[in-house]
Amino acid sequence: MPIPRPDLQGDRVIAHVDMDCFYVQVEQRKQPKLRGLPTAVVQYNDWKGGALIAVSYEARKFGVKRSMRGAEAEMVCPNIQLVQVPVARGKADLNAYRSAGSEVVSILSTKGRCERASIDEVYLDLTDAAESMLLETPPEALEDIDEEALKSHVLGLSGDEDREKNVQRWFIRSDAIHQDKLLACGAIIVAHLRGEVLKETEFTCSAGIAHNKMLAKLASGMHKPAQQTIVPSSAVKDLLASLPVKKMKQLGGKLGSSLQNDLGVNTVGDLLKFSEEKLQERYGFNTGTWLWNIARGISGDEVKGRVLPKSHGCGKTFPGPRALKTAAAVESWLNQLCEELSERIQLDMDQNKRVAHTLTLHARAFKSSDVEPHKKFPSKSCPLRYGINKIQEDAKKLFDTGLREFLGSHSNAWRVTSLAISAGKILDTPRTSSISRFFQGKSLSSAISDASNDDIQDDAPSSSIGCKENIVPESDNDEEVFAHGKYVKEDDAPSKDRKIDVLCTQSRKQKDKGNGSILKFFSGTNTSTKHASNAPSSWSESHKGQDQRDHQEECLVDGHSRLGKISNQQRDDSWNFNAEDIDPSVIDELPQEIQREVRGWICSSKRAKTTKRGSSIFHYFSTDDNA
Repeated sequence: MPIPRPDLQGDRVIAHVDMDCFYVQVEQRKQPKLRGLPTAVVQYNDWKGGALIAVSYEARKFGVKRSMRGAEAEMVCPNIQLVQVPVARGKADLNAYRSAGSEVVSILSTKGRCERASIDEVYLDLTDAAESMLLETPPEALEDIDEEALKSHVLGLSGDEDREKNVQRWFIRSDAIHQDKLLACGAIIVAHLRGEVLKETEFTCSAGIAHNKMLAKLASGMHKPAQQTIVPSSAVKDLLASLPVKKMKQLGGKLGSSLQNDLGVNTVGDLLKFSEEKLQERYGFNTGTWLWNIARGISGDEVKGRVLPKSHGCGKTFPGPRALKTAAAVESWLNQLCEELSERIQLDMDQNKRVAHTLTLHARAFKSSDVEPHKKFPSKSCPLRYGINKIQEDAKKLFDTGLREFLGSHSNAWRVTSLAISAGKILDTPRTSSISRFFQGKSLSSAISDASNDDIQDDAPSSSIGCKENIVPESDNDEEVFAHGKYVKEDDAPSKDRKIDVLCTQSRKQKDKGNGSILKFFSGTNTSTKHASNAPSSWSESHKGQDQRDHQEECLVDGHSRLGKISNQQRDDSWNFNAEDIDPSVIDELPQEIQREVRGWICSSKRAKTTKRGSSIFHYFSTDDNA
């Protein structure tokens, strides 16, 4: 349900820029001979000529519509040029259109906060740029106003006979209110940006300029192609008075139908007849307030600074006889979708240093019987693990979980008519060179406790698939581990009887050198603990005699990687370390540098075969009396 947001303080200038028949324009740029010809872009399937997903304005004049298929369009317009969307893995490949959209965004984002709403539409907050222009060169002081700006459609402006002159007078009014002056400046800026887009990319676009996102979105589609529309505050009431309810964003579905059927509201202006309390009573507090606001053109939605997509997704439909009937068929298509998704999130990471954290599966299905006919296939999510095989494995588990829930206790035959997977919660990649950074500023006991609770997890139940959220691609070479500051093979890891000597020697060699190790964590750490009488027996038995303890303390304290003094006092339970209890799949999801260090510990611990369940991690560094 929509949520009302209070109108933000101050006069804003918001633009919504919408590309004109964008897919067609991309294809026309690739094939200039198509320019000026009736053209349509069709889906990859060839049934009845394929489904039209974009229609040029030349083809629209003949009555061609997006709801048609290619064969039907050719009947309406025999000269139409049908261009197929590129195909990859048996489905549409939209990468060319995404890249072209990014070209446009890079230009539009130069003048203000930019929010990429889809492949071919962008919101701009031009308030600061308009305010600066109004202070430095207000429209009434300009000798010449951009010709494209003078072609703007200003809602509420009378005199259609000489529209351009009337628009010019509107721009240069010295007695205009501050809001209108800001809109005039915003319109000049948008006209300039549209010109730059055309010059740099060969694409045309249309725009709406208003005081909020809702009105700008409505205005951008009012005059197309390659035109822009301005919505002054004085024109808002008339604009909404005749606007069909279904044309308003978020009113195209059940809510809009309820307004029409239950309240007799056919236009947004009809909502003015109802009080806020009445709307709240009928639709709830939030939705009622939102309806009351939009009837008056009030919207406080901010333009979010986002030029990159907030999620990546891909899907495939299987209508009619092509519905998937077996688990093998579903798995085959899921694997292909996962390959595409993996490529896109990996490219996003490489180019933009961002990591996706959530994998979500959506599906549409039906059962052969009429038991619970309206039950929908549930969407399922889990933490996203990088790597094609892992994404495929998790997607399959999500589908299986959803299918069991969808079927319930009935063993009915089923059909899947749509599959889609997406990667969401995309965040900047955390920069971590060593696990030691995680512990900076923490005391020893609290840091180790945090690490134990957060980074090493028990096996998740079947309904919880995945791992920790801070994910990086797995290492290409899992054979290598990082032990004591050097890259070594697992076979070269120090044996147990040489642990302390190797540690002491290499800590001196690595003094004042670059890449950190986990051993840095122990540098200067406060390890004050209780008396040795309470120490675990495994610790006490393996450290008989003060001479051994003094020798160990001397080695561990010395150098850049010193561990701090160690006594035979009680250690915190969080120090417990047992290689057999660590799930390798958890380690795979740690940053690569940390993976190597932890594998170094595990490798050495397993070779020694002396660590017992519940023993302390300090046992790893101890000398072996029986060696």
